[in-house]
Amino acid sequence: MALKLWHCAGSRSIRPLWTLEEMGLDYELEVMQFPPRFMHAGYSEINPIGTVPFFIDDAGGSEQIIQMTESAGISQYLVDRYGPSDLAVGVNEVGYGDYLNWIHRSDATLTFPQTLVLRYTVLEPEATRLPKVAEDYTKWFYSRLRSVELATADNEFLAANRFTIADIAVGFALHLAEKLGLAGGFKPNTAAYYERLKARPAFQKATTL
Repeated sequence: MALKLWHCAGSRSIRPLWTLEEMGLDYELEVMQFPPRFMHAGYSEINPIGTVPFFIDDAGGSEQIIQMTESAGISQYLVDRYGPSDLAVGVNEVGYGDYLNWIHRSDATLTFPQTLVLRYTVLEPEATRLPKVAEDYTKWFYSRLRSVELATADNEFLAANRFTIADIAVGFALHLAEKLGLAGGFKPNTAAYYERLKARPAFQKATTL
C-alpha cells in the first residue's frame, strides 16, 4: 500500500483522513488508542516523537519513502502530490493567500489553545488539572474564532469560493471544540458553517473511524 495513515479517533489525524476520503484515494489505516506512544506497542519506533498522525507514502519505492507527522501538512501534500484537485487552491488563483493562511491558522491559532483545555480538563489526573488554565485558553480560542465568524458571514467556505483543505483544517478545530463542549459558544455564522462541513459524507466517515 502506497499510502498509510496511523490514526486515533478524535485527534488531528482526522484532517488527513478526511482529505483521503474526499479525494477517494486508496489508503491503509491503522487505528490506535490515544495516546499511541503508550497504548500502541512499537509506535515510538515507527514515529520517534510519538505524536499522531503519522503518514507514509512509499509509492516511489524504499529509497523515496515520504514520512510526515503534521496533519495539515499531510493534507496539503495529498492534494499537491495526488491532484489536480479542487481541494487545492493554485498559486495563481484568487484566494491563494487566504487558503495558506487558513491552513496554518487552523493549528497554530485555533487548535493550539484547545489542546491546553483538553489537557487540563480531560487528560491530566484529577489532582493536577488546572481549571484556570482551561478557562483562560477557552477564552483565547473564542477570541481567535472571530476570524471564522467574519470569514463566513458572506461566504460558504473559507477560500476561493469552494470547499478546500483549508475548510478541512479549520473544520477539525471546530470538531475538537464540539468534543470539548465548546460548540455552544459558536456565533451564528460559525455554527452554520460547521453544520455544512458536518453534512459531508467524508467528514462523517473520518470522524467515526
